[in-house]
Amino acid sequence: MQISTVQHLGQRQSIVMTAQLQKAICLLQYSNVDLHSVIESEAEDNPFVDVKAGPGADQQGSMRGIGSRSGGAGADQGDMLARIAEHDLSLYAHVAAQFDMLFPEPSDRMIADVFLEALEPSGWLGEDLEAMSFRLGLSVEETESWLERVQQVEPSGLFARSLAECLKLQAEDQGVMTPIFAALLENLPKLAAADLKGLMRACKCDMDELRPALKLLRSLNPKPGADFNGPVAPQRAPDLIVTKGAEGWQVELNKSTLPSVLVNEKKAAQLKPAHGDYVNDTLSVALWLRRAVAHRNQTTLSVGAEILRRQSGFMEQGPAGLTPMTLKDVAEAIGVHESTVSRVTTDLLMQTPQGTFPLKYLFSASLRKDEGEEGESAAAVRHRIQQLVREEDAARPLSDDAIAKIITGEGTHLARRTVAKYRDILKIPSSFQRRRNALLQAS
Repeated sequence: MQISTVQHLGQRQSIVMTAQLQKAICLLQYSNVDLHSVIESEAEDNPFVDVKAGPGADQQGSMRGIGSRSGGAGADQGDMLARIAEHDLSLYAHVAAQFDMLFPEPSDRMIADVFLEALEPSGWLGEDLEAMSFRLGLSVEETESWLERVQQVEPSGLFARSLAECLKLQAEDQGVMTPIFAALLENLPKLAAADLKGLMRACKCDMDELRPALKLLRSLNPKPGADFNGPVAPQRAPDLIVTKGAEGWQVELNKSTLPSVLVNEKKAAQLKPAHGDYVNDTLSVALWLRRAVAHRNQTTLSVGAEILRRQSGFMEQGPAGLTPMTLKDVAEAIGVHESTVSRVTTDLLMQTPQGTFPLKYLFSASLRKDEGEEGESAAAVRHRIQQLVREEDAARPLSDDAIAKIITGEGTHLARRTVAKYRDILKIPSSFQRRRNALLQAS
């Protein structure tokens, strides 16, 4: 057998991902805050680039979500901040305000902010202490000491790592911790199983002594962060702001956090005679960056406007008004690739009359409806399940099958297993568990 090499000549088309193209694509997924950091980094290496925080005079500022998509004059920074202030404080803002007083030293505040970043909407700590220790460069013991400090904020129970710790913090804050209640917290699985005899043995008490502890338990809040407005605790200012005026719904870039790229062309002209090639190359990069940021802002605005156009029902009614919407739907409507919409919606927040949400929250698949009509969004159906459970008779909770029949009767076909799946997503106990919880509440 002979082995030989053969050369073939041919042509093919391909897209070359240049460094600038890759950077332009990355800009699409940056929040306003991250974008500011990127421009600052570029300004350190490029003498002709500067970054201006706040309103961007050279950026288009608003788009209407319903009706014409012509650009409109955006509200000024003061108006935007005033609109943000109209909303009640989020959990994040509430805790941040307390941290301002508890940790006046910048070095202490930086450590406290790491805990703040890990705070979940429920009020619990969403990160393992060992991982936080690594991030902070502290020992686990030092991190635990810091945890005790941040747990001093109100309402009590915030930054807990478990249900037992959350309830313990609240009981200690109220001065009602007793040996029986402490034993009860150590045996919550027995309570979940409605094993009252086992609880009495574990707590070394009879039912008359256990009953006040159970009453105290019911008075405490297992999710102290959930009482704050909005489903999400925004950890930064929104990137897009939705308002409604005389001309209908409108979406704007949040100019209070939107950075601008300033290019010093005058300085470049002065240096060009002595450093021609360097100036030409460096100025070219600066001008490209300005165009790339402008393109990022316009693309973000276009995506936001299309989302607003499709989700006007949500703006009026909340989660019950969500309509089916996919990345492909938005991409086709504004004439971009689906991956572009995916990048834009990766990390951006939109402030709406219903609260501040990640853009991804507003996307939802469609469920089948009667007579070939467009179905309800999965998110709206999940909201309906929550509503049915909230309104049910606690002594006779609805089964998954009963919920499926109710929603199907309303026009959206829903299988029992889909109800079970959505119930798990929503962290709603089964009907058996809900009935058992009702019995415990009545004891």
